[in-house]
This record gives sequence, structure tokens and C-alpha cells, in this order.
Amino acid sequence: MMKKKSISASKASLVFFLCQMISALDVPLDSKLLEELSQPPTITQQSPKDYIVDPRENIVIQCEAKGKPPPSFSWTRNGTHFDIDKDEQVTMKPNSGTLVINIMNGGKAEAYEGVYQCTARNERGAAISNNIVIRPSRSPLWTKEKLEPNQVREGDSLVLHCRPPVGLPPPIIFWMDNAFQRLPQSERVSQGLNGDLYFSNVQPEDTREDYICYARFNHTQTIQQKQPISVKVFSTKPVTERPPILLTPTGTTSNKVELRGNVLLLECIAAGLPTPVIRWIKEGGELPANRTFFENFKKTLKIIDVSEADSGNYKCIARNILGSTHHVISVTVKAAPYWITAPRNLVLSPGEDGTLICRANGNPKPSISWLANGVPIAIAPEDPSRKVDGDTIIFSAVQERSSAVYQCNASNEYGYLLANAFVNVLAEPPRILTPANKLYQVILDSPALIDCAYFGSPKPEIEWFKGVKGSILRGNEYVFHDNGTLEIPVAQKDSTGTYTCVARNELGKIQNEVQLEVKDPTMIIKQPEYKVIQRYGHVSFECIIKHDSTLIPTVIWLKDNDELPDDERFLVGKDNLTIMNVTDKDDGTYTCIVNTTLDSVSASAVLTVVAAPPTPAIIYARPNPPFDLELTGQLERSIELSWIPGDENNSPITSFVIEYEDGLHEPGVWHYQTEVPGSQTTVQLKLSPYVNYSFRVIAVNEIGRSQPSEPSEQYLTKSANPDENPSNVQGIGSEPDNLVITWESLKGFQSNGPGLQYKVSWRQKDVDDEWTSVVVANVSKYIVSGTPTFVPYEIKVQALNDLGYAPEPSEVIGHSGEDLPMVAPGNVQVHVINSTLAKVHWDPVPLKSVRGHLQGYKVYYWKVQSLSRRSKRHIEKKILTFRGNKTFGMLPGLEPYSSYKLNVRVVNGKGEGPASPDKVFKTPEGVPSSPSFLKITNPTLDSLTLEWGSPTHPNGVLISYILKFQPINNTHELGPLVEIRIPANESSLILKNLNYSTRYKFYFNAQTSVGSGSQITEEAVTIMDEAGIPRPAVGAGKGKEDWKKEIVNGSRSFFVLKGLTPGTAYKVRVGAEGLSGFRSSEDVFETGPAMASRQVDIATQGWFIGLMCAVALLILILLIVCFIRRNKGGKYPVKEKEDAHADPEIQPMKEDDGTFGEYSDAEDHKPLKKGSRTPSDRTVKKEDSDDSLVDYGEGVNGQFNEDGSFIGQYSGKKEKEPAEGNESSEAPSPVNAMNSFV
Repeated sequence: MMKKKSISASKASLVFFLCQMISALDVPLDSKLLEELSQPPTITQQSPKDYIVDPRENIVIQCEAKGKPPPSFSWTRNGTHFDIDKDEQVTMKPNSGTLVINIMNGGKAEAYEGVYQCTARNERGAAISNNIVIRPSRSPLWTKEKLEPNQVREGDSLVLHCRPPVGLPPPIIFWMDNAFQRLPQSERVSQGLNGDLYFSNVQPEDTREDYICYARFNHTQTIQQKQPISVKVFSTKPVTERPPILLTPTGTTSNKVELRGNVLLLECIAAGLPTPVIRWIKEGGELPANRTFFENFKKTLKIIDVSEADSGNYKCIARNILGSTHHVISVTVKAAPYWITAPRNLVLSPGEDGTLICRANGNPKPSISWLANGVPIAIAPEDPSRKVDGDTIIFSAVQERSSAVYQCNASNEYGYLLANAFVNVLAEPPRILTPANKLYQVILDSPALIDCAYFGSPKPEIEWFKGVKGSILRGNEYVFHDNGTLEIPVAQKDSTGTYTCVARNELGKIQNEVQLEVKDPTMIIKQPEYKVIQRYGHVSFECIIKHDSTLIPTVIWLKDNDELPDDERFLVGKDNLTIMNVTDKDDGTYTCIVNTTLDSVSASAVLTVVAAPPTPAIIYARPNPPFDLELTGQLERSIELSWIPGDENNSPITSFVIEYEDGLHEPGVWHYQTEVPGSQTTVQLKLSPYVNYSFRVIAVNEIGRSQPSEPSEQYLTKSANPDENPSNVQGIGSEPDNLVITWESLKGFQSNGPGLQYKVSWRQKDVDDEWTSVVVANVSKYIVSGTPTFVPYEIKVQALNDLGYAPEPSEVIGHSGEDLPMVAPGNVQVHVINSTLAKVHWDPVPLKSVRGHLQGYKVYYWKVQSLSRRSKRHIEKKILTFRGNKTFGMLPGLEPYSSYKLNVRVVNGKGEGPASPDKVFKTPEGVPSSPSFLKITNPTLDSLTLEWGSPTHPNGVLISYILKFQPINNTHELGPLVEIRIPANESSLILKNLNYSTRYKFYFNAQTSVGSGSQITEEAVTIMDEAGIPRPAVGAGKGKEDWKKEIVNGSRSFFVLKGLTPGTAYKVRVGAEGLSGFRSSEDVFETGPAMASRQVDIATQGWFIGLMCAVALLILILLIVCFIRRNKGGKYPVKEKEDAHADPEIQPMKEDDGTFGEYSDAEDHKPLKKGSRTPSDRTVKKEDSDDSLVDYGEGVNGQFNEDGSFIGQYSGKKEKEPAEGNESSEAPSPVNAMNSFV
């Protein structure tokens, strides 16, 4: 009985394909055969459906087709016949349907716009091309427009519109300046998809007059330029920060339709200050991982190769520190028609049946229509063998007149597909395509593949004969392939000869003879050996070969698997390699490779280069290989091997390693058999059936292993039943309704005989059912279809060959395929443990409803809202997975005083089951976070004003605030602690009855019913006692006088008040007038006293009068001494000295900044009478009062804080600080009040 099996492409010299359709043929790609067979037309090349042409060049509309006989061509234009002979501008290429429309010699491209279709026709049918729409490209000029300059306030948003001319195809837009440099883009400034330039907020550096939009029309290689746009940014102080708003798209929702396979581009550009950051999410899903890209600083979401699964709502969120906004784009993915099964050419014999199938999909579902030879099939000539059934045409008992070309058109509102498929009915006698008397050569004991490529209609039957008068070949020693190839698995010498292939069908018979020659294998009978050579010596490696006399071998030597060095010291002979004057770099592995046209063998040896010893020494080396191997005592399952050891090379042999080669199943591959002690030279070896054994022996000593011995003679054991069954048998379903049984196949020598197969048996476990069995070829997988979902099966796989079965195999348990779980976990309960931790319980899902291996449960939970803020936010679901059959789990990291939802799903190997109903639970209150800020303002002699912000995370209902404070003295020691409880609805407090000029430390925290939160600390100082001068009430003193008005430039943030009276209260009002009307703010301040010290007037004290008299007497004596010295030694410029040391009380104030003039005297340290301060400890020290203001700074830049320490240059940033003397008329700056209103 003949044995059939398929053959891989690597083994066949000629591949012959048979069509997948029943009773249908494929014509082999043989050029000679194709020239002889009749064939309907086939369109091979055509122009694209939407063909945009350059109006300056000739229009070439392609249409190429093949067929036998060669087809003729015709064209339609806009649905009617296009007579090209009547238009001298139109020609058709010879032997082609391609049209050339001459535009360069007077034709106008616009005159040839339209829809073109090509028809290729011969006696067997007509094929048609797609509808080719011809349109000339257009690159119109920009319409002239008057562009007004854009004047924008700093921080506002701006959109510069491009509005390019409508071209074909649409132009590429980019913005540049007059110097043709691209305008830099960033998160703040970027170009939208429509070409407009968007500014999220403008900055002064955006002012320029050369914002130019360019449109590049690639088809015509032209660039059009818009008139420059001018932008002028004017500044206002302060710049108002703004939350985000969307510039594009507008509104809160929009819709987008995209076609399957295209690129989806979604855009969100926002205005705001600071510049908003854009984030994208897909509601109810994830963005596709490998197809999602963010462009234009994340303002553009790009998804490539979109499919229907990408439909949904995409939300862009714009956020800055002041807030956020969002827009939802509802994306619908439609689809132009695409092929599921395109119709394929059908070659039939007379009387055969066949089908043409045309299946397409799309959104909406495309309609299918058929044409025959370009004519709608409803009005085409009748064919009794043809029946149209929707997307399928069924042919029954066709005849030669049934040959035709059929067109399938699948169309919807987004496009169409058109496919040609011919039905070619041929009645052809057999033909053999393999050349006659072709010679095949193979190596002994290797497979031989002899080809017989054929064609005929009906399909011929193939038979093989050996010899001129030989009988038909049959039996297990041959394999007959469907493509006509004859395989001899193990070619022997007697396989040589002439083989005849006979092909016959009802129309005739033909035969072809080929030759097979079986050659002896190439062998290396003397291999190169391991060498140890002294430096500068000579060494030679032998490589003696034996080969078939008809094959010409080539010998190649390699060093370390690379070519030999290009060195004249290396001499390659016929059977050896010699290296002269050896050096250290010659150390390595040398390989001899012998190649013939049919096989290749190699052998290697190691060269070790050593230094020359000073005295002769014993050389220890690897042993020489054993030799004279002999096989005796041959039995079915054992044999005795003996050998003679080689030279030990001064190191005793410790063991022998025996290896074997299976020339039948794995020729050339040596396997480890056993190892025996070095004193043993014979061994009894166990054998397996159906193995062609060869043995070799390797000797081992302390230096290493010898080269292998020459192989022994071959010994072929008899066939037998398999001894063992496949291992690692498993049953795992890949689909809900199947069971995939897999196993590890037996190796070649484990088969014990030819014809290895497997008996696969299965039955459902725990069901009274019989075993179902099937015998399969030497494969490692079998799929059982139609099984129930996830049920246990008993499985066993038994090996068998031509001689019988292996022992009864053991059974394993497998399961059919899993499906998604059917039900959700029930009785979901939540136990809230504390404000941040909850425990969830659920009832387990019955195992039958799991429908797979239970992997665990997933808990989805998310925060719905905060119970204290009552403000919803974006829902971010969290997932916790609990492995195994657990029925409870802990939910950590919850937010206090919040409402949560959760559901539970069971998970198996297929995926997740349905979710349980959402369970709502609430977390209790917790302690709040610290107040968001604590600010201390308006310091007076005995009071401070405290302002604070509520906690960022109240974590419950605030019931009060706790304020604790205590004074700090000069040594930083803390005084008694005072505690005040403040209602939760308050945000400020005035602390009164405090000590003047005292530093206080404040501790402030919020409190819920659970307890107090973390505290925030701050320090502040009350101001010093102002010499007892009473503070006039608002409106008193200068307050009753008429208001003085000064106009200040709007760009300034301060103004200096000059000519004020010391120790007087003033009211200042700052107003700003803008588009929103007039707004103002008032504040009260008091200038410093003429004498800032609060000490008792010492001018009336007796001790002071006495001291002044003593000083005056000393000065008089000094003047007398100076007068005497002047009369003796020259003039003394008393007038200049007095002018230089003028009293600071009478020095004028500087006109530019209102400060006192400088005073410095290195000899007379007179006390500073204006602008001096009393120290914080309320005592007067001489060295303090003698310090000049010049020692600390000049003008308004030198000031002191409450404790008398120098605070440097006045920054103008602190508000409502009391004036400290009259050193500066700038403090406090009234313009700071205006900044909060502008």
C-alpha cells in the first residue's frame, strides 16, 4: 500500500502547488507551460483610484494585463466609451493598455479630468480595472487681505490664523520669519492641525512684525506665503494668572469620525497662565500601548492603524496651578470595505465543480455585487453551470464555454473594492515538467528525493517504476508525495538506477525517466592530532581523506574557525599543513574541512606552543587514540566492543569513553554511550532496535582527552515494538470548545522500527464513557474539537510502529479550554476598619461557574467624592488582585471621610468574569492636615493680626482651630504657653494685650471630632513703643486736611512721598482705572518721631549739664592749643574743618531720594540727632548712639528691624509694615495695595 505525506520546501528541488479548493487546479509557474495554456486576462498593473497629476506634465494612466491569447484594451471615461483615436493628444502604448495624454504640447490637464476605467479582453473573458479618478493638482495664491497689527496684553492668549488657500492635495503649513527661520515652538506656542499658531499666553519676547505662514504644495513643488502678521505685547503690572480654557476645540464635547487603518489625530490646545499641561485619557479603557504617540508637546494625540476597537470617548485635560478644564471627543471608527476572502482564480477541468467566494467587511457592512466580463451578472449571458448565492458563485459540471472573468465589487459609503477572478476551464493531457534524464546524486545512507513535476486537466495520477521493465514501486521503503516526488528515506548502493515517472488522465499518458546515483561518503581516515611544539620549531598536521572516485574534493584549513594567516610560514600540502618557525601566536585550533558537491566533513586538532626547556624534560601529553576496534558477540539487544589503547604519552590512561553514531536516524552525530576504567579494553554494550550503530573510543588521562578512534564497522539491529511511550503528555484547551493534547515525540532511535505513529486516546473524566482513539503520524499535537467548556479528561498517548504497539501508557488528567467566568462573586460586604483601611468579604464563585482554573479575585475600587468638600473629581480606579480561593482582602491607602465604590470579579486563565454590583462604603473622619498657611500682619504695640487658610485635606468636619503662643526673649528662652480655641468658620484673629517689642512663637493646627492635625508654626514681633506719642485716629491730624493727588505712571509699582511731618498719621489711597472701572485701596501709616528715643529728656538733668560743661571746657582748651600751634607752625583751615564737620541737623535733604546727606567724622563722633533708634532693650548706649547712619548704608537702602538689627536694602515686597523712623519715605509702599486690584 502506498504511503502519502507532505514534503517541506527545503527538501524539494521544485515546488508544485495544488490549489486549496476542492477539484480546482493551480497552474505551475513554468514559463513554457504558461506560454502554451489558454488563460483569461488578468490585470497586472493599474494607476491608483485617486490619481492627482501634475498639470505641467503628461498624464500617464497605467493599465497592464496578461493572458493567452494576449488581451486587447479599451477605455471608458465618465461611464461612456473613450475613443482615443479621435483625440490626437491621447495615445496608447504598444502591447499595453496604458494611456499617455500629451499635456506638454498644448493639452490642458483640466480638460481630461474624469473617471477612467480600463478593460482587457480576449476570447476567454474580460478583466476591468478600478475606476481611476484623474484630477490635476492645484496650488492657488493667497487671497489678499489687510492684516491689522495684533496688540495683546502680556499673559493673554492669542491665535494667529493662517487660512491657507484650498489646494489639491492640501498644502503643508509651517511658520517662519523674514529670515526664513522656523519660529520656535514650545508648550506655550505651537501650531495647530489647522495651521493656526496658538499662544497659550503671550510674553514680551513674542513682540515681532514677521509672523509669516507658508503653505507648501508638494505635488507642484511650490510654496505660497501669507502677508506678515505683526504682534505687539504690552505689559501691565502685575500680570494676572488665569486658569486654563480651551482654544481648540471649543465647548465641552465634540465628535470625530475616522476610517479603519488610518491615523487618528486628536488635538487640544489651551490658554492659561501659567502655561497649562495637556493630559489624554480614554474613558472606560486604556490607550493602545504600541500605537499611541503624543506630538506637539502632548497637545496632539496620535493613534496609528485605528480599528473599530479604538472607538470611544477620549478626554483631554488641561491643567495648571489655578485649575483645570477638559474636553471629550467622541470617536467613531468607520471602515471602507476590506477583504476577508478575496476571490481567487479557478482552473477546472470539464465536468468539475468549483466556487468563487467574495467576502468583505466594513462599517457599515458593504454590499456585494458580481459582474461577468465587466457586465453586471444579472444582464450577462446565461450560463447553466453558474449559480449566484450572495457572496458566492457556485459552478457545477463546467464546460470550456464556462471560462470567463468575474468581478466582485464590495462597496459602502466610504469606498469600494474591486477584484477580478477568472474561471478557466481546461482540458489538457498530462505534461511532465521535470527535465528528461535528469541526474540525481546522493550520499550513501541519506534520503533521496526524485522529482516528477506535472500538470494536466483533469489532475493526472502518478506512478513510479524502477528500470526499463521494472514493476510499479510500492512498500514502506518508499514515500510518495502529492506533488509527484518519490522519496527513498535511506539510499543504498542498490538504489542506483533509472526511475520512470508515469502521469495519466482520461486525455492521455506521458512518462519521464530520471537517473539516481548513490555515492560513497567522504571520510577523513587520518585526522590531525594534538601537538605540543617548542617555540621556533616545525609542526605538521595530517588530513588524509577517502572519497567517492566520481566526486572531486576540496580541502580547506582553518585556524580558530578563521582563514589561515597570510604568512609564508604556513605550507598547505595535498594531505597536510606544515607550520615553519612556530611562534606563540600560532597557538590555537586547526581544522581540516573536506567539501564535495554532496557532503562535507571536518576534523580539528589543537597546537600548543611552549618555551624550549633548559634541559630535556619529560613531555606529558594527551594519549593517542585507541585503534583496531572490533565488534563480536552480536545479539538483538547487545554487542561486545574491544580495542587496543594508543600511547599514554607519559600520563596513564584513567578511562575510556565509548560513543555511538546512528547512521539511520542521525548520521554524523555522535552520542555518549558509556565510560569504563582505563585498565579495561572490552565492554558489553546495550543496543536499541532499528539503529544502524557505529562506535568509537576516546582515551582520557590527566592531561586531557585523546582524539576519537576510527569508527567501528556498522551494525544494524532488527526492528521491534517501541519500548516506551511519549513523555510530558498534557491536555490544555486553547479554545472553550477544544482540547489540545501535546506530547514530546520519541527520538529516532527510540522508535525501534519504521512507521512510527501515535495512538491518542481520551475520555471525559467521571463520566461513564468509552475511550475515543485516533492514530496520528509522527507529530506532537492533536486537537479534539467540540468539547464542553473546562471539563477534566483522561488522556493517554501510545507509540506504535510497523511491528506493533508500545506498552500500555499511563493516564494523565487534562482539561478542555477555559471560557470567561459566568457569574460575579456574591454577598460582597465591606468592613471599614479605620479612616484609611477597609476589609472586603465576598462569597466564592462556584467552580462550575468559574469555567477554568481559578486564579483569584480582583477588587476594583475608586473614590466617588470627598464628604467634606462635596466636589467630584476624575475617577481613578484601583485594582487589587488576591490569588487563589481567597474570600476577603484588605484595601489600604483610603482617604478619610470619603465615599468609595467597589466591585469584585473572579479571574481564570481566560480572563475576568462579570463584576459584582457596585458596593458603596464610606470612610470615617480622620485628623486634618496642617492649615494651608499662617500669615501674621499688622503688628502694633500690643497686637498682631493672624490670618490662615483651611487645611488642604480636612479629612472630616472641622470643629475648631487651636492656637498656642508664647514669648521668646533675647536668649531664645520660651515664656509661658497660652492656648486659644477658635471656631472653625473663622479665618483671622486679632491678638491684643501683647507686650510691645516682643517676639512671639505661634503654633496653629486644625481639629476634627477625631483629634488634632499636624501644626504649623510662625514667629512675629510687636513694634516698639513710640516715645509715648499718641496715635491719632483715622481722619485726625493730617487726615482732616485736603487730599493731595499725584498722577503715577501705570508701569510703576512704587511712589515716594516727600515732605511729610514726623510723628504724624497719614491716610494713603491708591486707585487704578482700567476697562473694568475705577478701583482703589486705602491704608494708614505713621511717620517716625522727630526723636525716636523714648528716654527722659537728659537736657534737663544736672549730671548731663555738668558733662556738657566739661566737654565745652576741653574743646576751649583744644582750640587754644590749636591757635598757638597755628601761630607757630602755619595756617590751620578752621573754616574748612568746621564746614566739613557741619551739624547734621542743619544739613539739607537730598532732592533725588529724600534722604539725609552723609555725615562722617573720624575724630568727633557726634551723636546722630535724626534717624537714630532706641535699642530693643530700652537702654541708651554711647557707642550705639555715636554710630553714624553712613556706617550702615546710604539713603533708603539702610534700615533697621524691630530689634535694631540691620535689614539691608528695602525690597518693597512686605505689606503693611510700620514706618521705622524717617530714614525713608518709601515705607510702606502704597503701590503694593494697588497691585492686588490691577
